[in-house]
Amino acid sequence: MRATLGVVTGALALSALAVPAAQADDGQGDTTISSVVVNGGKPVVVGATAKKTITVSFTVKDASGVNWAQAILYHGATIDSSDSGAVANSSDGRATCTKVDATTSTCKSTFDMKPAHNLINAVAGGWKVWAIATGKDADYVQKDNAKTFQVQRASQLTVNAAPEPVKKGKTITVTGKLTRANWDAGTYSGYSTQPVKLQFRKKSATTYTTVKTIKTSSNGSLTTTVSVRNPRTKI
Repeated sequence: MRATLGVVTGALALSALAVPAAQADDGQGDTTISSVVVNGGKPVVVGATAKKTITVSFTVKDASGVNWAQAILYHGATIDSSDSGAVANSSDGRATCTKVDATTSTCKSTFDMKPAHNLINAVAGGWKVWAIATGKDADYVQKDNAKTFQVQRASQLTVNAAPEPVKKGKTITVTGKLTRANWDAGTYSGYSTQPVKLQFRKKSATTYTTVKTIKTSSNGSLTTTVSVRNPRTKI
């Protein structure tokens, strides 16, 4: 079963691991993997330079008891054809499994998502979890896609309204810029042609209402005007 798996992306070559050969779902016996959760069920949003450490957890069952388990994150149609990935932060790449009862364990691993290393702009979007688990009786299960999750480039929006203060019925100009993490350049770059909603909230209200929707320019900037009905409106 054992082979060496290396996932390579740009300047990053992930450490080779001794794991069963990468292939489609496989297994023997009654070992199962279920309840895979990545980053608490939320998309993995990463800024321009700082690494983000995420947790992947899953449940393993085997009638003889759980021996060990492992997960690998990757981007691509299959792990064999992947163009980026991440291995667990543990010294041997395996998950830490905590026994729930005689047949069930909860397994967890942490992974580092690093801009300009295993994260480049081209790999933003859907990622997958490759996972394997073995029982104490040598039964095993291997899943090429145990879970799909989203890896996103963080965005930032700056906004200013002028002139201030403004009188009721007068027009104000709202300007700003929408930027998104550029993992290739290590900075935030303009996020073009994206819809941005201008909203307001009355002082007595608890929710915002959309006044208009505009699109950012080719460099991510935005500008629009709006007539102020109430000087106490929050924009």
